[in-house]
This record gives sequence, C-alpha cells and structure tokens, in this order.
Amino acid sequence: MRESVRIIETPAGQGRAHVCRPPHPRGTVILSHGAGGGLGALDLAVARDVFTSSGWAHVLIEQPWLVAGRRIAGPPRTLDAAWVPMVEAVTSGRGALPRPLIVGGRSAGARVACRTAASLAPDAGLLLSFPLHPPGKPDRMRSEELACAPVPSVVIQGERDPFGTPDEIAAHLPGGASLLTVPGAHSFPTGSQAALAVALTEAEASLGGMPLR
Repeated sequence: MRESVRIIETPAGQGRAHVCRPPHPRGTVILSHGAGGGLGALDLAVARDVFTSSGWAHVLIEQPWLVAGRRIAGPPRTLDAAWVPMVEAVTSGRGALPRPLIVGGRSAGARVACRTAASLAPDAGLLLSFPLHPPGKPDRMRSEELACAPVPSVVIQGERDPFGTPDEIAAHLPGGASLLTVPGAHSFPTGSQAALAVALTEAEASLGGMPLR
C-alpha cells in the first residue's frame, strides 16, 4: 500500500488529499470529514480499513478550512467549491485513481457529496451520519440534499443520531439507496467499532460489484 499526501489548490484555498493506493486498485473511495471534527473520526478510520483491505484506493479529503487551522467550516458553497476540484485532481490526469468511484463522507462531508453528485457523476455514494436536520429542528429538513445522493448509495446512521434517526432517514431515502443502522449517536464511540466494521463490510460488498464506466 502506497500512502501519500497531496496539496491541492482550490477556490477556497489549499486542501489536502490523504491517499492510500494499493498496487492494482479495483476502484476508488473518496470521503471527507464533518464540519466540527477532523480526520480521526471512528467511522472514517473503519471505512479506510475495510475498503483498503478489499483492494480499493482510498482518499480522505481535508477541506481547506481545516488545513488553514480554522475551527468552523465555511458555508456550503465554499465546501462544494473545494471538494469538486480536489476529487477531479485525484481522478484525472497522470496517476489518476481508477473507476468505479465511490464518494461520500461523514456528516457535512456526506452533504457535500450529495450536492455535487450531478457535476462529478460518481458511481456510488457512502454517506456516514447524514445530518438530515439540525438537532431538535425536524422542521428544517435537508431531504432535498439526500435526494441528490449518488445511485446507488449506502447510508450508515447511528441509532440515536439527533441529526436524523434511522426512521427519519428511511422516510426520505431516495430510490437506489439503502440504510444500515449501528449503535451510537452522531459521532460513534469506540464501542461501535465492531458494528461499524460489519456495516461497512456490508456496504463494500453491496457497492463493490459495480461495473466500470
């Protein structure tokens, strides 16, 4: 497994792509972090382990606001403007990572992947802890973003997530998407690691049979 870090210029500043590439990758998974946390979230770590052990190239996108040391993410349009060129940078040109392409992330990163799916045309999506609404505000649904999820997609949601319970997610799940529930809330505790590994292994099996474009 070859690991590298790429600095990529975006309209929102410099971002970083943390790349793990096996000798002959069967495809590429590109994920990003949430708005309030960094790269060390448990679900992101387990996703990397599951997909790389199954032969996928894995990229973790570090948004420019986090690279710059800011504590709060920028507005959605800024996140989208950084995400698109970063994905394009690692999937095109010399040394491009191969299709099929799975995009996603946790929380705000999942929202970005949904909002930009039309322009990037990924083969599938992996959405971790999708924030369907702010905590305690079910009247402010982001169902229109979830409706734009890549097809197929797998959503992995904590059973007590205040940003959207599995039942709430299921009610707004678009066609071609499936839902897996694991113990925990919006951020998963270490006790959820085994359940996350099971869910992400199931997600890899579900998405891994996609044909090359």
